[in-house]
Amino acid sequence: MTVRCWGTRGSVPSPGHATARYGGNTSCVEVKAGDCRIILDAGTGIRLLGEKLSSERTTKRASIFLSHFHWDHIHGFPFFAPAYNPNFELRITAPAQEGADIESVLRRQMGPVHFPIPYDALSANITFHNLNEGSWEHEGVLMRSMRVRHTSFTVGYRVEAFGCAVVFIPDNELVGGSYSTPPEWAEKLEEFVSEADFLLHDAMFTTEEYSSREGWGHSTFSQAMELAERARVKQLQFFHHAPSRSDTELDRIVQHFREEVGVRGLDMEVNAAAEGAPVTIGPGTASG
Repeated sequence: MTVRCWGTRGSVPSPGHATARYGGNTSCVEVKAGDCRIILDAGTGIRLLGEKLSSERTTKRASIFLSHFHWDHIHGFPFFAPAYNPNFELRITAPAQEGADIESVLRRQMGPVHFPIPYDALSANITFHNLNEGSWEHEGVLMRSMRVRHTSFTVGYRVEAFGCAVVFIPDNELVGGSYSTPPEWAEKLEEFVSEADFLLHDAMFTTEEYSSREGWGHSTFSQAMELAERARVKQLQFFHHAPSRSDTELDRIVQHFREEVGVRGLDMEVNAAAEGAPVTIGPGTASG
């Protein structure tokens, strides 16, 4: 199984020299397991992924799993080239939202007030499916979803194949805020993340920043680290980087937590998610 980040930023794209190494595109991660291609979120990073898929003449289908419908997780979809290819099969799965189905949300996004190309120009064979909290299995790949603590109905995904697991939770307020999750939610999340070979988790704020941003729907680096430790994760990748967070700042933060891992004797690798080359995931290992 391979994992490649095409967009790691949160809230709004932030291109520029200060963010070039970790990337300025918003949420989009590609997971390949055998012949199954899974796309997690459709932020601006999905545009370049679409160009790559279009150049691969053998690639005729993909499955997009959306964590939710905030702009930074869908605003690359109208630029996803395979959606305009009549020979491409596209399955789009997302949690149900009160009073709105998936197609209606994407159709409104491409309405004339917001976008010049009409939704009906999409010519791929597109099907829509809801997955709030449950599972989906295809060609030996098991997808599990779980509701997390964020505004609107938002889920995280766990991808299991070939004896390894990748967990993707881009938006989640681990501590603080007010949400309609049950009392046992923290224990359930820990089980959901448990023993993951590769965890991409929201780490938008530092502890100092969070004091004035509680309730915004996002976690701190320390909170993500604590979850990864409790769940015995093999590799933690901080995700949903703040738009103003520079590469230099992320370098310092990653180094700090790597030192923490060493001091505490943890068997875990820590990185900040970066756009770029795919990472190969095997049972208990991850290598780029």
